[in-house]
Order: sequence, then C-alpha cells, then structure tokens
Amino acid sequence: MLSFPSDGWRQSVGILRIGTIAALMLLIAGCTSISRSSADAVRMIVKRDLQISAEQVAANRYAQIRVDGPDGAALLVLGNDDSGLTSWYAPGRIVFLRNGIIAETHGYPQDAMDIRLLGADPFARLGEVTTAATLRRYDWMPGYRFGTEVQGQLRRGAIENVEILGSRHRLQRFDEVLTGPGVAATNVYWVEPDTGLIRRSRQFVAPGMELEITVLKPYRPRSTR
Repeated sequence: MLSFPSDGWRQSVGILRIGTIAALMLLIAGCTSISRSSADAVRMIVKRDLQISAEQVAANRYAQIRVDGPDGAALLVLGNDDSGLTSWYAPGRIVFLRNGIIAETHGYPQDAMDIRLLGADPFARLGEVTTAATLRRYDWMPGYRFGTEVQGQLRRGAIENVEILGSRHRLQRFDEVLTGPGVAATNVYWVEPDTGLIRRSRQFVAPGMELEITVLKPYRPRSTR
C-alpha cells in the first residue's frame, strides 16, 4: 500500500522550495549565463499584448515557449533539462514541463508547487493513445493546499490547423476532462502527429487558473536529433 508524505512535511518542503525559487528568480534577473545570452528574449516581461516575431525567435539560440495567463503573456527560454523535466524562465516566471505537461509553476496569481501524474503517463506515448485515464496529485499555493487528487479522461480528437508565428501546422487535438474536489476543467493539447510533441496546449493549473503554452522554438534532446 502506498503511503504519502504528511501535510506538515509537504508544507515544510513547499516553504523551502519557495525560497529556492525566489533565489533563482533573482539570479535570472541578474547576470546568469542564461540572461546574458538571451537578453533580447527575457526583456519581454509579462505584457497584455505581447508581440513576438519569427525573426526574434530564430535569432535566439535557446528553445522558447510563449505562456499566456490571466495577467498577460511572457516569452520563456529553456534553462535546464533534468532527466526530462524541463525548466523555462522569464523575469518573475518559471514553468516546469514534463513531456509538455505542466509539472510546476512560479510567479503566477496561483501556482502549482507540484503536479504529479500517478501511474502510467500517456503523454509519453501520445501517438498510440485513443483514450486513456489519468490521475494527478496537485499542491497549490497560496494557502498550502496539498494533495488534491484529480481524475482525467484523455481522448483523441480531430486534426486541426494551428497557426504559430505565421506558419500553419496540422496538429492532432486531444481533450482531457478533469474532475476532482473543486475542479471541473478541460485541458486541450495540439500535438505533432509524427513526433508526439505538444506544440500548443491549454492546461489547468489551479481552480480558476489556466495557462496556454505555445512552443515557438522546440527543444529536441540531442538523443532524438
């Protein structure tokens, strides 16, 4: 039988992680190699009407994503790949992704300190998926709301045309209906049929809070190039 950490333990870890993330944000705003090499990108702080051109994206050697939230949009650059957990940075913003799925956020009106898939991960093999059940555990801030389990039903949809930086992409749509305590939401993913890469998605983060993520310059690990 599985046993999970106590709420007290999880709250202590949450506090430590907040301090670590705050330190990271200070470094990003300062003179790290990421901020120096990506100066043009990270100057684009959160804006209501963020304009990004294909030329700007191509001029930056780092992989980049656009993240739209309730308080505006930001351009985030790849900072690290920790065994498949990728971290993306902009001033005051950090988003962690695994297989294109949000695992953690920092700097938003509500944050997910941890989103953990329990059991099999269908997003690692989307090319094979027609329908699949998912189960996640969410830790939310503010308020130290830990351990909320949310069930999902993932279903393949139609091929749709999606415009990214002025180019049209034919992408496979997936819808994931989420239900749980205080949760009634739908995640939508648009996926490259040949690679399984999620190029655009709208994902639930916390009650009343979702993010739209668009991959502008994909990150493809060296082993897959």
